Formats: sequence, C-alpha cells, structure tokens
Amino acid sequence: MRQSLTYLLFASLVLFGHAVAAEEILLTNGEWAPYLGQQLPHNGVASRIVSEAFALEGVQVKWEFLPWARALHLAEQGQRAGTAVWLRSPERDTQFYVSTEVVSSGYSLFHRKGETLNWQRVADLRGLRIGGINGYDYGADFQRAEQSGELKVVRLPSEEQGLRMLLANRLDLFPIDPVVAMDLLHSHFSAAERARLTYAPKPLRSDSLHLLLSRKVAGNDALMVRFNRGLASLRASGRVAQYLMETRQSLSMTQ
Repeated sequence: MRQSLTYLLFASLVLFGHAVAAEEILLTNGEWAPYLGQQLPHNGVASRIVSEAFALEGVQVKWEFLPWARALHLAEQGQRAGTAVWLRSPERDTQFYVSTEVVSSGYSLFHRKGETLNWQRVADLRGLRIGGINGYDYGADFQRAEQSGELKVVRLPSEEQGLRMLLANRLDLFPIDPVVAMDLLHSHFSAAERARLTYAPKPLRSDSLHLLLSRKVAGNDALMVRFNRGLASLRASGRVAQYLMETRQSLSMTQ
C-alpha cells in the first residue's frame, strides 16, 4: 500500500510539473527603451504589461532578447511562441494571431526650441532637412513624399544620431516617439541639451502596438483569447494606465 501511495504521489508530481511547464510561454523581444529592454526594470513597460496580462491567466512569460529581424522570424516560423510588440499589418495578420492594443506609440516631429513649426500636411514640410531611421515607416503620405523627392530625408542608423544632428543644426526635423526620445535624452544627453529640443503637438503618425502569437504553434489561438482577457482585466484595474504614466513621469525634457 505504501509503495502504491508513493507511486501515486510521484506520478502526481510529474503530471503537475508538466502542467506548470505547459503554462510557460517563450516570447522574443528586442531593445526599444523604455518600452522594451533586457536591462530595464520589468524588461520595459510594454514587456511588463504583456507579462502581467498573461500572469492573470496563469501563464508565465520567458523573454528572449534578439535583434528585431530574428525575433520576428523565429516567431513567424513557430520556433518561438510569439513576439512583442509590433505594428499590425495585413501580412502579419496572415502569419500571427494579433492581440488587442498593448501600448500606443507614434512619431512626433522634434525640432530646436525657438524655431516655429506649424504643419498640417506632409507637403508643409517641404524644404526642411528631415532625418529618419533606416527601415522605419513614417506613414503613407510621408513615405510617398520621400520616394517622389518632394521631401529630402536623410536616413540614419540610430535615433541617438538623429537627435545629435538636430542639436548640431544638421537637421531641422527628426521624427521619433516622444517617450523613446525622452529616454534617449536622459540616457545620453545633458540637461542643457534636453532643454534645447521640443516637438510639434501634431503627431506625424500614431499607431497601436501588439503581441503577435505564431499561427504555426498549436494552441496559440486559444492562448491569444486568454491573453486578451488578461489584458482587458489589467487595463480595467487601472494598472496599464498607471505603468505608462509612471514611465512618462520619470522622463522629462527639462529634468
């Protein structure tokens, strides 16, 4: 009898261990402070939101930080369960289950203080020296104007370089997410440099960013339902708004 009980206890522990393991998910991620980052608290505010939404559904997230192209490719091929966080597109809708919005992001036009920028249409930006990041899409109107030559855009390898060229009067405008810009300015620039920059209130582009779960991984459709449910609960609790507000309050152009 004792041997039978011992066996049953062992079998239960093994089965329980498998159940716990099945509730872990491996997601790819990248570096985009303060939203995402391996060395950031909670791996960044967007990672925190994803992890806590899953936790409300009993799922533990394991993050793997990779270059962006590889992070997306591994998830697309089903070698990882999914990846965070990304713009939605028709192509991605065919490759992934796409969550509801995790965070919103957008590009604003940064410029030097004291230089007026009143713009309503992309055509209003003609004649200005504009920066941009290699591979970034700043919206259909901007992309068309750049391709046609209506706008002269200098594509750069990093957002830090764009801000430095703006400060050095080598650019007139540089589009960047304001929260990302503030994080960069705090990390790599002086208070005096931060005080020299501002941005236009009208965004160049506004987007929602999403968790993507691969359609090649069995069970991901049901897992996405659970994630969206957890995310809705987290948002309803006020914690999503709290985390985003805390992130923005920790960064200021003038601090």
